[in-house]
Amino acid sequence: MAAVTFSDLNLNKQLLKAIADAGYGQPTAIQQKAIPRILSGQDVMGIAQTGTGKTAAFVLPILMKVKYARGEDVRALILAPTKELVMQIEQVTRQLATYTDLRVVVLYGGVGPKNQIANLQQGVDILVATPGRFLELYRKGHIFTKYLKTLVLDEADRMMDMGFMPQIRSILEVIPVKRQNLLFSATMPDKVIRLSEEFLDFPEVIEVTPQATPAKTIQQAYYRAPNLKTKINLLEFLLKNDEFTRVIIFTRTRAAANDVFKFIERKNLGPANVLHANKGQNSRIAAIKAFKEGELRVLVTTDVSSRGIDVTGVSHVINFDVPVVYEDYVHRIGRTGRAELTGKAITLVNEAEEYHLHKIEKLIRQPIPERQRPAAVQVAPTSFAERQQMAKEIDHQKRLEDPGFKGAFHEKKKKPATHKRKVGGHKRKRR
Repeated sequence: MAAVTFSDLNLNKQLLKAIADAGYGQPTAIQQKAIPRILSGQDVMGIAQTGTGKTAAFVLPILMKVKYARGEDVRALILAPTKELVMQIEQVTRQLATYTDLRVVVLYGGVGPKNQIANLQQGVDILVATPGRFLELYRKGHIFTKYLKTLVLDEADRMMDMGFMPQIRSILEVIPVKRQNLLFSATMPDKVIRLSEEFLDFPEVIEVTPQATPAKTIQQAYYRAPNLKTKINLLEFLLKNDEFTRVIIFTRTRAAANDVFKFIERKNLGPANVLHANKGQNSRIAAIKAFKEGELRVLVTTDVSSRGIDVTGVSHVINFDVPVVYEDYVHRIGRTGRAELTGKAITLVNEAEEYHLHKIEKLIRQPIPERQRPAAVQVAPTSFAERQQMAKEIDHQKRLEDPGFKGAFHEKKKKPATHKRKVGGHKRKRR
């Protein structure tokens, strides 16, 4: 059977030329399955891991349906959970719309709305937005939805995790009922299924790989590290290897991200930068741009950015901490092995994190191989405070599995109060 090409998907000459300019080869599995169904007008629920080309899978048919600039008001709305993801979708959309006159406007928070309002006033065909900023400008009368025909929710699972359901419901109330709905997600937890039942009308479900399956181009492994200091020593050992050419390091907290970044800077293992929610919008944009253009070797970040960094050629992802939201593991490691390239994902695991690692293995339905910790890595002693904290976490994990479990830190019953014997309401005096 002949391989499917983009020409086989009934796309026009302008789009085929833009696809060729962008260097796309054959359409990916999600593109092959989603594009014809979207073009036919069906509601679609697409489940595909990151790095599989799902953005183009919904952008290309939208460009075909909208065709050319017309009027002043939006006809296709793409909602995404973060500013970084909005910018990523904008980049793909503009690239594929190069040979059209379509007007693409982006809306996101963290910056003043003045320029975004000016862009809306010049006319818009395709609007890419975060839910909050869309509602803000709609309520102020800057967005009109009468001609809206297509609505896309991208990264729907992340939308749910970030608490956007109230905003999404508000948006559904102010856009036309008669429209095509598209929902894309890397995983399909129960909350996304409930959203799809509320949002989609007899959808065509497209699942190109079992949900929460990492791309086959990613080689996974983990190292045991008994404490924070040993993790730092192991990280230093890894970054001294020249194979680590473009690296994203994920931490669970902003404080840990800052500490790891400072360590890398101090040891001259960069150039590096740090990215998290406390950083201003301009500095976040600058960090991603520098990383994308190869000016940075290392980007340290929290999970807030795991779905907004679309950079090909990331050689390694390092999970400095094991994520406790297990779907985030798939999104983290999906930053490497993109666009059919190979990549490596390494996770550093202490004793208290082994529980989460096993849960992740169950989610992705495959074991993560253990690598022997290099002998050159110094194993530091575990501080009393860190040892106590890990023991409490392990106790908590065991209670989750067995509610009757009583560990070292279970609450002890209070002893009944003892009172000195009184005679006649007074303490007995010694004679």
